Amino acid sequence: MEDPEKIFAPAGALDATLQARKAGKVRYIGFTGHKNPQIHLHMLEVAARNNFTFDTVQMPLNVMDAHYDSFTARVLPVLVRRHIGVLGMKPMGSGVILQSGVVTAPECLRYAMSLPTSVVITGCDSMATVHQAIDVATTFSPMTEAERTALLDRTAPVASNGRFELYKTSHTFDGTWKNPQWLG
Repeated sequence: MEDPEKIFAPAGALDATLQARKAGKVRYIGFTGHKNPQIHLHMLEVAARNNFTFDTVQMPLNVMDAHYDSFTARVLPVLVRRHIGVLGMKPMGSGVILQSGVVTAPECLRYAMSLPTSVVITGCDSMATVHQAIDVATTFSPMTEAERTALLDRTAPVASNGRFELYKTSHTFDGTWKNPQWLG
């Protein structure tokens, strides 16, 4: 929870990023995280107190997130309301969500793509997963409310404890925890 204050502190990460934008090295500024939606909301509050608006925010958006410490329920509506670009990541939770046995990869991708996002970022660690993503994208139609409800009903029994969202419940995917110097 203290990361936003570190980032916005004098000589913090935002100062360096603003200098890079001024020098023409970056065009847009955003932030990412996957541990807790309250940290995202706090970052947005600290940014507002500093008269700064992020261009984008990256966060996990998937069928399991809807049931446990949800970015979809808590952060996504704020971003949409503020017209901040939404980068949805971890539609399959680095494959862990598929281990639940209650959802397929195409369902995960289609669910995430049906949310109000600017882009959905999916891992592509093999040609098979690349072709799978291309197939879902080229045949995409947004989920209906009935399809979405049925999918969330199916995933709810296994999702409520975060067991399939290791990026929220462990340090497995937590680069800043391992490298706190990144924050300034």
